Order: sequence, then structure tokens, then C-alpha cells
Amino acid sequence: MTITPGAPPVPDHLSAARDFVLDAIGITRVVPVVVVDGPDDGVAVTRALVAGGLPVAEITFRTAGARDAVAAVADQLPDVLVGAGTVVNVKQVDAAVAAGARFLVSPGLSRAVVERAHEHGVPIVPGVATPSDIIAALDLGLDVVKLFPAGVIGGVAAVKALAAPFPDLRFVPTGGISAASAPEYLAQRSVLAVGGSWMVDKSLIAAGDWAEITRRTAEAVTLAQTTGENR
Repeated sequence: MTITPGAPPVPDHLSAARDFVLDAIGITRVVPVVVVDGPDDGVAVTRALVAGGLPVAEITFRTAGARDAVAAVADQLPDVLVGAGTVVNVKQVDAAVAAGARFLVSPGLSRAVVERAHEHGVPIVPGVATPSDIIAALDLGLDVVKLFPAGVIGGVAAVKALAAPFPDLRFVPTGGISAASAPEYLAQRSVLAVGGSWMVDKSLIAAGDWAEITRRTAEAVTLAQTTGENR
């Protein structure tokens, strides 16, 4: 793992956890961004993702039932890499970790949130949108960041522009990414994975259409593997 000179040392237990999580995400190359209202849908969506070949889920803390959904997935599907997304404050860090989240994702960069995640020994991928954000992330010892909202701030062109001065940084672009646009992002060497909700669209969850989620997930897995081979 690359650490910027002057960055705080990363404890060994956190480094090992981070490496495991990031290696797993780097293999799947797609992180489903899941919005559910409670544990039943959380488990059902995750089972559909696993059936499609994607044993990872970022369950966002945008609903009152998100914590319970993370806890249910962690309990019932222990082989799934379940994370908590949209983590924006320290209380949410504590709640997500207590629920069993194995990684955290934030839409922005908060020193307090990152440091609390480090205290828990749980990897975090914070959101960045500018070079200043990236430098702040590097100062915190991070080398993987979420580019957000990717589609709004320039898409693949933004990835290329930001990767140039930060060649050791890896990005997880999220926001506005679809099955059609994902391959161009994944073709970039600086992109570890993409985050997206096209395979877990809220309308599919509301309809309980787990078969369609599985179908879209299988397509996403094939897309990611094929693009990875061509980089």
C-alpha cells in the first residue's frame, strides 16, 4: 500500500483489513450501491447479487432501516463483503461497525469520520471531487478514494485528469454510472472499481424482482471481467 510521506502511520491491523477489502473489491470491480428500508429487503437483494456472482454490497445509510439491513446481511450471509455507504458522521461509523459493516463509504471527506473508522480498524473509502480533497485524503494515509459524483464532475475525463498528478491513487467512481458507461471507467488503470445502482434499481427492489437483479448483476460481472482483461 502506498502511503504519502508525512501521512500518519496505518496500524498493522487496519492495513491488513484494508488490503483484504480492497483486494476483494478489485477482483469484483463493481460495488452495488443498495438502498433498502430494512433487513428483509437487504438480505433478499444481497442473495440476488450473490446469485449473479457478486458477493459484495454497499448498503447506504439513507434510510432508517439501513443499520438493521447491514446487521441482517452480516449475520445471515457471512461470506458476503457487506459495507455501509453514505456514512457522514462519527455516530454512523459506530452504528455501521456495530452492525457488522466490513468497510465504509462516504460521499465526502471528513477527517473525523476517517479517523473514527481507523480507530475501529475498518477500511473507509471517502468521496473526493477536487485535487484538494485528494491531498487531504493522502494526508490521512488513504490511497483509494471514491470519485463522487463522477458523472457530474466530468466522468472519465475527470478520472484521467485527476490520475495524472496522483499516479499512485486508485479511484472508485460513483454517481451517474450505468451499464453503458461503466466499461469506459473500468478501462482506466487508475480505477479500482465502479460503484453503481443500475443492477439494484429501487424499482426492482420495490417490485421484489430478484431475478432481474440477478440477471443485471451477472451482466455487470461479465462486463467487469471482460474490461479488466483488456486494460
